[in-house]
Amino acid sequence: MNVLAILRDAWFFYSRHFLTIVRLCLPLILLESIARLALEHSLGKDAPPALDLLVGLIFYPLYVGALILYLDARSRGHDPALRAVYARALPLWPALAVLSGLGSLLILLGASLFVLPGIWVMVRIAFAEYLLVLRGLSPLAALKESFVLTRGHFLLILACVMTVLLPIWMLEVWIAAQLFAEQTPPLLPAMLLDAVVGLLQLLPTIMLFRCFMLCTAPPTRQPDND
Repeated sequence: MNVLAILRDAWFFYSRHFLTIVRLCLPLILLESIARLALEHSLGKDAPPALDLLVGLIFYPLYVGALILYLDARSRGHDPALRAVYARALPLWPALAVLSGLGSLLILLGASLFVLPGIWVMVRIAFAEYLLVLRGLSPLAALKESFVLTRGHFLLILACVMTVLLPIWMLEVWIAAQLFAEQTPPLLPAMLLDAVVGLLQLLPTIMLFRCFMLCTAPPTRQPDND
């Protein structure tokens, strides 16, 4: 396993199925953006950060759960209808929301100590969503199992995440600084930026799915020489 091969595989899937991913995830990404901007415009800069997290817990688990189910179906050679994907994803929303909340709190707790503990936690719980969606584990069990499965793969997962997320974060900050410096961002440009960044941030989800499949694959049996 190496980062470039995983990135290549993830990009191939992302680009080949981009229109389907847009149809699957963009509507909820836009709704999430509208909700965030509405809170920002109504409450201003004094809005508590917990509200932003709450908005994410409403929408993020739905489209990420649907994407994971779609990735799993395509990896098995199936081409499910988007309605069927969401029909399976919707019952998972409560557990995924709890998992996202717990994961965010763990990362924030680690980051409050120093930056590195937050990054360490982020990497160690990277497989939790896949374990919950694909193996039916509870949120706590998924977090514990993710700590087990990521053991020995820390640098690989960290490199996969940062290779994609760092450029996306830098691009988002640069665009926001150029367009919205010292002013409240207009609704449509802000929504467009959120949509672009939201779609790009799905690429790490695809990369981590590939990592998850490689790290949990049963070892290849060596042929007997008898």
